[in-house]
Amino acid sequence: MDIRKVKKLIELLEESGVAEIEIREGEESVRISRYGNGQGVTHYVQAPPSMPAPTAPAPTATPAAAPAAAVAAGPNPDHTVTAPMVGTFYGSAAPGSKAFVELGSEVKAGQTLCIIEAMKMMNQIESDKSGRVVSILAKNGEPVEFGQPLFVIE
Repeated sequence: MDIRKVKKLIELLEESGVAEIEIREGEESVRISRYGNGQGVTHYVQAPPSMPAPTAPAPTATPAAAPAAAVAAGPNPDHTVTAPMVGTFYGSAAPGSKAFVELGSEVKAGQTLCIIEAMKMMNQIESDKSGRVVSILAKNGEPVEFGQPLFVIE
């Protein structure tokens, strides 16, 4: 394969934001990855953009209902980790191996929580907050959607 083509592929990869690309020409092939860990695993450290909160309709209740609304709208100490992509959720690196995290596990920011397989690529999903896992909302081997809650960390 011509080195100019490889350089052009590298430039395209950098410009596009794609994590990995593999090209085959006859018997020749080249795989270019932003992450050189050799395992075909992509590390996501940026959380997906958050969805805007739905706006509540104008209150029509009596003033006694206002304090209850203020309590419900207070800060939530729990943090939800959502799926950054569509794919298949896996709680461990291989079938039968120990799960990355379990209910009650203490996690640190950057620690792997799970893997989401998308288009035959295994993507490690990392915690963006330190804390304790209080809920695992996805099941092993089941499909997940973009933005779907996966874990709750307090």
